[in-house]
Amino acid sequence: MILPLLKTMRPKQWIKNLVIFAPLVFDVKLLQPRYLIPTVAGFVLLCLISGAVYLINDVADIENDRRHPVKRRRPLASGELSVGVAIAAAALIIVIALAGGFLLHPLFGAILSAYFLLHLAYSLWLKHIVIIDVMAIATGFLLRVAAGVPLVEAERFSPWLYICMMLLALLIGFGKRRHELVLLEENANTHRKSLEEYNVPLLDHVISIVTASTIVSYAFYTFSAPNLPANHTMMLTIPFVLYGIFRYLYLVHVKGMGGAPEEIALSDRPLQISFLLWGLSVVLVLYIR
Repeated sequence: MILPLLKTMRPKQWIKNLVIFAPLVFDVKLLQPRYLIPTVAGFVLLCLISGAVYLINDVADIENDRRHPVKRRRPLASGELSVGVAIAAAALIIVIALAGGFLLHPLFGAILSAYFLLHLAYSLWLKHIVIIDVMAIATGFLLRVAAGVPLVEAERFSPWLYICMMLLALLIGFGKRRHELVLLEENANTHRKSLEEYNVPLLDHVISIVTASTIVSYAFYTFSAPNLPANHTMMLTIPFVLYGIFRYLYLVHVKGMGGAPEEIALSDRPLQISFLLWGLSVVLVLYIR
């Protein structure tokens, strides 16, 4: 029972919660244990609450998942995990995670609660509303970033980074919807109600707009944020961002991927190298002056 339960909590998806470390890194406090340790603890609590949300989501989606060519193999949809166990585990995890969040920092606890309520609303309602469904996902990423701010007492975290994260999450979200639409074809609306309102041309236009906006926003950050070096060396990180975004679009449009962004992040070597080089260049620019 433990293994199906853990599988339903989707540990691979927890990679998304790494964005909680953004305030720690970009506020130049990565090497300070007094801020690093609370952020690690916040990451763990965020993973727990994310896992509970996935349990609730799969319970709500159990019938639709059984009609999906891939998701029907999930523990709940396949019958490997019972609904009762999933609900009980989710309730226990939520209580523990939220209590731990408020003990760690009151504002962090409040943001964690907002994150949970948003994704609960998404699982039960928002995911069925066209465009709002993807915007809710993007807001979740925004709350992940915001959760790290009180844990490091951030003072120089640029608002541009919030915008970049929101836009990047929109790009990934609309890319996922496109993949679902192409994969399920005429049966798309039986899996997710909002897919009935989407079509590929619309999603391609939206993805193009969001892509351009993401690149421009990050470029603005690299030379306008107050805590960056005066010689604008952060602009040297732009090529890695460009390549990472273009590589993702290549995987979505050419390779037909995008249904599971975490799988792309964990399996595509060029994308991993691009992200690694971007991270190293950011650290060098911020911490070695």
